[in-house]
Amino acid sequence: MTRASEPSRRALLAVAVVAAATGTAGSAAAATPAGAAHTHAGPGLVDNRAWTSCADWRTGNARGTRALEAARPGLVIATPAGTADYTDPHTGKTATWEYATWTSPVHRLAVPATEAIASWNAHTPAGTWLQVELTGTYSDGRATPWYVMGRWAAGDQDIKRTSVDGQKDGKSSISTDTFSIDDAASGLRLVSYRLRLTLYRTPGSGHTPTVWRLGAMGSDIPDRFTVPASVPGLAKELTVPRYSQEIHAGQYPEYDNGGEAWCSPTSSQMIIEYWGRRPTAEQLAWVDPAFADPQVCHAARSTYDYQYGGCGNWPFNAAYAAAYQDLQGVVTRLRSLTDLETLIAAGIPAITSQSFLKSELTGAGYGTSGHLMTVIGFTAGGDVIANDPASPADDAVRRVYKRREWENIWLRTKRYNASGNVVSGTGGVCYLYFPANPSAGQSKALKAVGVR
Repeated sequence: MTRASEPSRRALLAVAVVAAATGTAGSAAAATPAGAAHTHAGPGLVDNRAWTSCADWRTGNARGTRALEAARPGLVIATPAGTADYTDPHTGKTATWEYATWTSPVHRLAVPATEAIASWNAHTPAGTWLQVELTGTYSDGRATPWYVMGRWAAGDQDIKRTSVDGQKDGKSSISTDTFSIDDAASGLRLVSYRLRLTLYRTPGSGHTPTVWRLGAMGSDIPDRFTVPASVPGLAKELTVPRYSQEIHAGQYPEYDNGGEAWCSPTSSQMIIEYWGRRPTAEQLAWVDPAFADPQVCHAARSTYDYQYGGCGNWPFNAAYAAAYQDLQGVVTRLRSLTDLETLIAAGIPAITSQSFLKSELTGAGYGTSGHLMTVIGFTAGGDVIANDPASPADDAVRRVYKRREWENIWLRTKRYNASGNVVSGTGGVCYLYFPANPSAGQSKALKAVGVR
């Protein structure tokens, strides 16, 4: 998911934001039930709804789960609702698991949606894992199926974390981690949704996953080849570790053919370490000691989606970051570089997703059908300072990109590829990682861009 030669699953996912051309776009802004952790990043653009508090976990429908009162509230298994067999499609192994479920209240979107992406933050000790599902109601009054948005564990010994292909009902479909309306031009929209969380554990073990955050981002991004230019408003640079994915080329090819495709986990690792977290020596013991930056190899293994066959599953990256102590991770969309300036001013870097021709981003030296990089600041003239993992070495990672070029390739929903065909852009997608207990300034900045 980084270079022009690589097949882009984002070209499929971001089709959701190419409304007229391909029939989907994004989602919305939302009405908030009591107890909701909800803000929105501008009318008609993005809706973030998250369940994070004990009050949140006590809403909805619980079958065998309970709210955990702690400094960081969570949801855990109390008394299992039953047992279920699961055959792992990637190993062929069938095992029996105890399970419990929690289903959210209905969340009604203030602006009907064409796309939704769920994300979660959790701890899954050995012998546990979780599944996240989404169902909703269309604007024609009919219901969607229950769609699996991810089967996840921090490790890979109990199950192979995976998305689920082939989910569709003729009106909407799931592309790896993204729900999208198939024909947005028809006017059909998602007007509400619920999330269902299923927690699994080895029978009789007494272990449990702990889920601290569960939510979804919906967006309704205008169909556009270009976006309005923002006015520079900040000159600041954060000190973020610099890692190159390219130095890992050929390493552990079982994880998406090695480092050449590791833009997402490499970017994730940079920000995780910016916040002072790192894998332990025990966690890194499996990595060949001859390899530099072994934590990047660990991040690739820990984000790998065995169905997609890559490390670029957006929610899996956010969940990986949040598996570190007292970190949160969410997937969202932002409106402009002004939003990124708001975050940088508060000390919060961001991982952004974009696609472009080599000629569209001066100084990049490559074109890509989908690539993640880390925005760490802005120059006095307003240009973007990014840690770009598609660099030949760690000391070459810091780049300065022209503001107008960068803003357009990140925020547009439609573009022309090298063959002259209209394809999609990601429409401002980014990952945000931040402390479980952010400072007042950080909380204000996150709220300003629609995240709580």
